Amino acid sequence: MSILLAAADVLRCFSSTRHDVTVTDLVALLDMPKSNASRLLRTMRDAGLLETVGDSKRYRPSVLLHQAGQVYRFSASLIDRADAVVARVSAEIGHTGYISVRQGTDIIGVTAHPGRHALRVVTAIGDRIAAFASSTGRALLARLPDDEIRRLYAGGFAPPSATAPQSFDELFARLAAERARGYAESEDEAVRGVGAISVAVGDPVSGDEVALCISFPAAMASAAERAAIIASLGQGAAAIAAITKDPRFIPLSSSIAE
Repeated sequence: MSILLAAADVLRCFSSTRHDVTVTDLVALLDMPKSNASRLLRTMRDAGLLETVGDSKRYRPSVLLHQAGQVYRFSASLIDRADAVVARVSAEIGHTGYISVRQGTDIIGVTAHPGRHALRVVTAIGDRIAAFASSTGRALLARLPDDEIRRLYAGGFAPPSATAPQSFDELFARLAAERARGYAESEDEAVRGVGAISVAVGDPVSGDEVALCISFPAAMASAAERAAIIASLGQGAAAIAAITKDPRFIPLSSSIAE
C-alpha cells in the first residue's frame, strides 16, 4: 500500500505548469531521499504510469493515465456532477437546491434537494418556468450571444411579475451584469416570494448545459448567507468547468471570488 500512496504523491506533483518531473524535483517537492525518488520513478515507468521524455531523465504521465483520465471524464454526466455540488451546498446552507436545464424559452428542474429550514422553497420537478424571469434561466441565457437571445424571443415575452425584466433592454442589461459577476440572482419574479441564486456550466462534448441553483424565501436569506451561496456554487461550477473544459463558463468576478 505504501508504494501506491507514494505513487499518488508523485502524480499530484504534475500540474498545468509542471508537465514532467525529475528525481531532483521529487526530492524538493516531497522531501524524499534521492535513492527512493529514483527507484519510485523507475517503478512507475515500468508499471506504465509514467514515461521518460525522450532520452532525458525527466518523467511525464503516460498514455495509460491519459486514457484513465478520459474514462473519468465520461464516467459521470454533467447533471451528476452538478447535482453533487448542489446537494453539498444545499446541505451546508439549509435551503433548497435544484439542477435545471433550458428547453427553448423555458427552464425545467431535473433534480431537487429540499432544504432543512422550516420555510422551504420546493418547486415540483418537471415544472416549467420562464427562462428570462428566473435566475436559472438567465444564468443559462447569459452563455448565449445577444443576437441568439433575440432570435429565441422573436415573438417577444410577457413578464410574469413587475420584478421580472419588462423589455429586451432590461433583459440584456441584467444579462450583462450577470455575465460580469458570474452568477444570476432573482427575487420575487417567476415564483412569488422566492429568491434564488444560480450559476451555469456546460459540457462542449455532449452539448449539455445546466444551471445550479439555491432558492430560498426572499425575505429570509441574509447578505452573508447569499454570499456563501454564491461562493459555494461558483467554486463548484468552476471545478466542473475545469473537467469539461467548458469554453463558455463564466467564472465569478475576482472581487466576489475573494
